[in-house]
Amino acid sequence: MDIKKLKGILQERLEKPNRTFTYDREKDSLRIENTETKKGITVALPPIVSKWKENNKKIVDEVVYYVEEALNVMGTDADMDSKEKKVFPVIRSTSFATESNDGIPLVTDDHTAETRIYYAIDLGSTYRLIDENMLKEEGWSHEQMKETALFNVRGLPTQMKKDEVAGNIYYFLNNNDGYDASRILNDAFLKKISGDIQGEMTVSVPHQDVLVIGDIRNETGYDVLAQLTMSFFTTGNVPITALSFVYEDGELEPIFILAKNRKK
Repeated sequence: MDIKKLKGILQERLEKPNRTFTYDREKDSLRIENTETKKGITVALPPIVSKWKENNKKIVDEVVYYVEEALNVMGTDADMDSKEKKVFPVIRSTSFATESNDGIPLVTDDHTAETRIYYAIDLGSTYRLIDENMLKEEGWSHEQMKETALFNVRGLPTQMKKDEVAGNIYYFLNNNDGYDASRILNDAFLKKISGDIQGEMTVSVPHQDVLVIGDIRNETGYDVLAQLTMSFFTTGNVPITALSFVYEDGELEPIFILAKNRKK
């Protein structure tokens, strides 16, 4: 698989009478646009080729699915008032775009040095990130939307799987609902877990669909944590950060793990 072949596959599978394709040779990106609404989505091709070469043969199917869903969403009106219970926070890397494809600022809040909070309206099989225009059109304030989203994330299930490695305990939350990493914003959930932690509590959001909580009781635990988060980070569809955070007194502090040394 190379970029030229991937470009051809995507054009063939996404082709419809009301769509146009624009290839940016300099950026190796393909833009798929609706000719009626003039709205579209731009796909960076090199990361997809890389994942395919890493034996993720389903990556092309996943990209086609997400592009189709995104284009379908762009063709519908998202009524925030009728979807109040469907507004959720979304965690992304600080390197993630802060504007929509149309150049409209997305609604965001600061989180940590590595992560930023975005907000989305859940539409079932996908969601739409909320931009400033949507807030104005629906008459919502930033604070009102934020409080609603944080309230809704506290209602999501928090069942976790548990694993023990070298005397350290690791908990994995993976519901694949698009908001697994968003549980890091559920303060009540984190505080409850901290009461059962015997060592140092760590929280990791390597990609969108997983949250890892560590009960680190020895130095080996940090090495294992670093390997876990890096593995998740490199295989996730929406990577966030390979760094972990120490959770203490309701605060998240990034930690850098190198061999058996760690620094805050």
